[in-house]
Amino acid sequence: MRTVLERFLDYVTINTQSDESKKCSPSTIGQLKLAHKLAKELKQMGLSDIEVDDKGYFYAKLPANTRAKCPKIGFVAHLDTSPDEKGSGVKPLLIKDEYGEDIVVSGGNTLLGADDKAGIAEIMTAVEFFTLNPDVKHGDVYIAFTPDEEIGRGTDYFDFDKFNADFAFTVDGGEEGEIEIENFNAAVAKIVIKGKPVHPGYAKNKMVNASILAGKIIEIISSEHIPENSEGREGFYHITKVAGNVAGAIVECIIRDFDEEQFNEKKRYLKYVVNALNEQFGKGTAKICITDQYRNMFEIISNYPEIVELAKNSIKKAGVTPKLTPIRGGTDGVKLCFKGLPCPNLYTGGVNFHSKNEYIPVKSLRSATETIMWIITDARKIKAWRVEK
Repeated sequence: MRTVLERFLDYVTINTQSDESKKCSPSTIGQLKLAHKLAKELKQMGLSDIEVDDKGYFYAKLPANTRAKCPKIGFVAHLDTSPDEKGSGVKPLLIKDEYGEDIVVSGGNTLLGADDKAGIAEIMTAVEFFTLNPDVKHGDVYIAFTPDEEIGRGTDYFDFDKFNADFAFTVDGGEEGEIEIENFNAAVAKIVIKGKPVHPGYAKNKMVNASILAGKIIEIISSEHIPENSEGREGFYHITKVAGNVAGAIVECIIRDFDEEQFNEKKRYLKYVVNALNEQFGKGTAKICITDQYRNMFEIISNYPEIVELAKNSIKKAGVTPKLTPIRGGTDGVKLCFKGLPCPNLYTGGVNFHSKNEYIPVKSLRSATETIMWIITDARKIKAWRVEK
């Protein structure tokens, strides 16, 4: 049996960075390479219903080995790594930190890829345990590895007929012990500004410089909460793109808040800012388009406290203190929740995701694996139920 550390060190060497500029699924060939590698490993373990479909989604099933009625559970992780930093040529290093703890780092020139290859390694290792220990009883366990989660497409082609779970867990969280059952409500806003170009030598009382108006919008938004001064349950505006000249400019930003009313208020405020520009500089000077992206999964998961208790108790059995932590972001599980599959997010143990300073303690890899194993065995204690899809 391969250890979770051996698996993780192997998987991170495969470059699976997603690419937002590509419209195909998966957006990069490396994700397919990893998916087929995982399929080969699970076939060798004896699993059934293994498939990598034409969109790059990986599905497999560990069949129940008991006749007792129990819920069908699932685990989801994503194949891709973030495009924010270099993801090719990862050379993981096993070192001791200042506290004498074994950790895996990338070497400082690339991402490590714990987000989410740690989750994949933990699921794979937990599943292998049950294939080697058939005396340990469990219900049906479904596995899915999705492509392009980091660019927001992780559930676009998710097939619930192939993933027939009653509930699931994404294994895509951060530090050891965390369970995430809340996330931001999320939207993206695009503001398009039309200027009035005039020769600068004769521009007095005539020119409207679109770039300057873009700057005014940014200044106004930045007086509110922005990521640099937000934490905990505080929401924010985050400027993601600015471009333009005198004739025209665009400002793009994302809007985030846990509280639905505050989230809606942030959207209303942006519209107010745009309307104020139009009143001052003329109708049609600025236009705004706001698109909702995802909602707070607590709206769904709060109806299933037994799932959260199962996760908390399993983490305790793995020797770790569980911590309910709100996600200052989103996961595949968020969209799965609103498609009818309750899906909290479990920790992987990784730290400093999306940066070259990413690392993961070895003990966190091991405890996350044990947590998954306890969830699989103890799910039998939950009275069988079926979620309407």
